[in-house]
Amino acid sequence: MKNSVHFNLQGKGGIGKTFASALLAQWIEEIAPGTMDGYDADQENASFYSYKGLSVKPVDVMRKDRTIDRKLFDRMLLEIFESKQNIVVDTGANTFSPLMSYLMESDFLSMLINSGKNVYVHTIIGGGDNLRDTTAGFISLARQTSCPMVLWLNENAAWGDTGNFVESEAFAKHAGNVKGVILLHGRTSDTFGDDVRRMNKERLTLKEIMQSPKFNLLERSRLNTVVRDVFNKLERVEW
Repeated sequence: MKNSVHFNLQGKGGIGKTFASALLAQWIEEIAPGTMDGYDADQENASFYSYKGLSVKPVDVMRKDRTIDRKLFDRMLLEIFESKQNIVVDTGANTFSPLMSYLMESDFLSMLINSGKNVYVHTIIGGGDNLRDTTAGFISLARQTSCPMVLWLNENAAWGDTGNFVESEAFAKHAGNVKGVILLHGRTSDTFGDDVRRMNKERLTLKEIMQSPKFNLLERSRLNTVVRDVFNKLERVEW
């Protein structure tokens, strides 16, 4: 992994964008230590920035009247353009549309690619009741950008599976640029599920969890299984 820029984009809130961004950032840090910088453009929660074990900067694009000033994306995008690091950008539902339209209007993704950076768009399909809205988000992104895409299927979101999404007509029509699919398994709720929820709530990396007294031996083992499973899938993506 070298000179890469990863945008995690999805218009639906509460479907695991930050969890995916944190796992991606940890994987990059493991395979290329010291090369990961993150940006948190979620104006409501700043959950990615809350991971103190990761190098993440908050991005403030909110005016005093609680509207988004797209011009304020300039600073982040200029830093990304000039950086030699691997970059992970996490967004909130409230910044998805403004950032996406800004990237398209400024042709910034093409600028990054032409400068020699490897640009990827990540998006999440949520399970259960979130399936319809997140599918629409995937289709919208696929139509707007020709960048390589990484699709995350989150069976934990809304306690439902993602169906056979990769066999769906929506996926088939827009799968040309999808370079990898990461399945976040919906695991047993009262063991693995509870541990993952605690990991998310505490905003801890796997490395921190393995050293934390807040998690016992079995909890650490289960979380290691969850995270390593995702790392193995990330290694199989066509980067």
